[in-house]
Amino acid sequence: MTDFQPTPSSRRKSLDLFEAGRQKAQERDQPLAARLRPRTLDEFVGQDHILGPGRLLRRAIQADQISSLIFYGPPGTGKTTLAAVIANTTKSHFISINAVLAGVKDIRNAVDEAQERSTLHGHRTILFIDEVHRFNKAQQDALLPWVENGTVILIGATTENPYFSVNRPLVSRSRIFQLRELEAEDLRRIAAQALRDRRGYAELDIEMDEEALEHLVDVCNGDARGMLNALELAVETTSAVDGVVHVSLEVAEESIQQRAVLYDKEGDYHFDTISAFIKSLRGSDPDASVYWLAKMVYAGEDPNYILRRMLIFAGEDVGLADPAALQVVAAAAETFDRVGLPEGRFHLAEAALYLATAPKSNSTFAFFDALSAVESEADSEVPNPLKDASRDSEGLGHGANYLYPHAYRDHWVAQQYLPNTLHGRVFYQPSDQGHEAAIGDLVRRRRELQLAAVVEGSDRAEETLQGTGVDKDREQWLVRAAGDVSGQFDSIRGQIFDGLALERHHVVLDLNARSGLLTWEAMRRVPEGSVWSLCRDATTSVALHEMAAHHLPQIDRPVVIEGPLDKVPELVAFRDQEQRFDAIIGHNAMVTSGAPTVFAELSKVAAGGGHLRLAEVTSHKAQRLAKLIDLERLEGDLGIRLVELEEAIYADRENPRFRWDLHELQAQLSSAGLTGVEGYEKSYTKRRTIDEAQIAQWFHPGGEQEKTFAGHLKEELEDCEVAAVRRLFERTVQGREVLWQTTYAFVEARFPAGTQTSPIELT
Repeated sequence: MTDFQPTPSSRRKSLDLFEAGRQKAQERDQPLAARLRPRTLDEFVGQDHILGPGRLLRRAIQADQISSLIFYGPPGTGKTTLAAVIANTTKSHFISINAVLAGVKDIRNAVDEAQERSTLHGHRTILFIDEVHRFNKAQQDALLPWVENGTVILIGATTENPYFSVNRPLVSRSRIFQLRELEAEDLRRIAAQALRDRRGYAELDIEMDEEALEHLVDVCNGDARGMLNALELAVETTSAVDGVVHVSLEVAEESIQQRAVLYDKEGDYHFDTISAFIKSLRGSDPDASVYWLAKMVYAGEDPNYILRRMLIFAGEDVGLADPAALQVVAAAAETFDRVGLPEGRFHLAEAALYLATAPKSNSTFAFFDALSAVESEADSEVPNPLKDASRDSEGLGHGANYLYPHAYRDHWVAQQYLPNTLHGRVFYQPSDQGHEAAIGDLVRRRRELQLAAVVEGSDRAEETLQGTGVDKDREQWLVRAAGDVSGQFDSIRGQIFDGLALERHHVVLDLNARSGLLTWEAMRRVPEGSVWSLCRDATTSVALHEMAAHHLPQIDRPVVIEGPLDKVPELVAFRDQEQRFDAIIGHNAMVTSGAPTVFAELSKVAAGGGHLRLAEVTSHKAQRLAKLIDLERLEGDLGIRLVELEEAIYADRENPRFRWDLHELQAQLSSAGLTGVEGYEKSYTKRRTIDEAQIAQWFHPGGEQEKTFAGHLKEELEDCEVAAVRRLFERTVQGREVLWQTTYAFVEARFPAGTQTSPIELT
């Protein structure tokens, strides 16, 4: 009888059957969490913030348009599962490796396979790397070129913050999705799915008490894998009675233990006690502080851990209110290293008592606000004046126009230090405690001057021919070549307030609050009175509200009213019909009003004998643009006609923008019945760089309501001549520093003693 000789085909079939059986047995023997791993998006539970209907990631998976991704989150939240869902959904070839076990060789093998499939079949390859943060720099660098050129689409999973644990080039080429701990309802759904799914315990008759399920959900801390492991242990170790497996609360507690009640460095007691200690320090309770300190020391807590927490507290909760606190705790920690226990308990107690009795400030959280901005904002370029000038100042102009603070009064000058995209942002909020109270006022005053330099410095009252449309300077810092702009506004503020003789209980009206240049100074001078601030539009009104909310309690904030200048009586009466002002002040309040009767209207809300102080740009003495260029470079008599035309623009007293000058203001004040009218003019010169955007504003076509420089020129010049003038500005002025002159008219007067004091009638 001849022995049977299997053919190659039959051997392959036998091997395939054997492999299929082995895989089936392996799947059956897998832990419950692995068996229940979702295969499709519909089976996936939780993470609705990234996978809910209409979310980007869900749409990308459904459309098979996956780009490189990094999933970041705690264990058991579905990072690997989500990668498996993508593997089951996508038409791309899927390769999975674990960074704990893999190396550069595995990366190269995956890349070779991806290149082969792309060349032969035109298939994309998705490379999933679990625990991607475990790759060292060399391994991540080896992966980068293939991610960059699209050979592989990377999906990484990590429990560590990828912004710190993954190479920046990989992060910049990937979308980061943060997975959160699962909600209690998500965990209940997963448990219910385990009991009814055929891959779970659908074939068993399981009766689970509600208390048992809640225990599993509560104790697993949002970890689905941990909950399923506990559920599996509970079911597998419980004998069936009459065919029913009963999972009680007792069984559930045995399957996943409560955290130790005794003092344990990983248990609730440890965390709760240190929390009580820190909160007692923060609450400035020395008795409670030493009690919780004693409890930790008695329980055997590591004193170095306590000292580390106190070092953190010194920076987080005391900060600049008492800078010595950090020194005291650091000295205590160093001394404890030398002395040890038991004598070192004196130094623990000294540090704790010092922190408990120290003034408190958490202003160092400014760093974390800034960190949040870094995380949420696009990369911002260092402003050119702040760049290193030692290497390429000549070639690229780095460091140009930097203002050396020591060359200015008080060794300070306003200039742009934040990136362009973050200008005007406030991170540091000084407290009013201890040492910080002394520096807080200085910080706020300097901010006000910087903000005024931005908002007021871009005021069209100074540059009446800039352009129309959205004033982007309100959203951006001006490119300032000189910092004496802040000194200019400090001088203007001083001219208004010096000699005004405000008393602490006076009520002041700021006619053009804008940045709060005058409002904040007035509030400092009338702490027992109040300040009303007029804003012309909602944008400045909201900004003023928000700035006040940052620094002041509700009762101390200015009363903000919004509307035109000639409607002040109605706006004030709407809030308080009997309100009268001891002083009315304004910076560029009149220059755009165009209402000659405005002073009579203001008299209706002024207290008898009240003061009026104004600082107004004399617009018709504004900087002449023609003086910035070499007129001889224009053909024919175009230069002469340009000068004459520009002078004619400013000489037009029918234009309300050019109506006001010192004499006009004084005449209007006198005709309105104000007394003691006085005034003078003062000119300021500042250095300024003219950029491309500025020239574009001057030569914007404009409109009939508010003409630009180009709009006026086109009334007398041909289009080709206007174009020639613009080209000359672009060639000779753009990007260069010029001297820019602004003239102010300062006027003061007093409202008549018989000013009406009866309530204002609302119309």
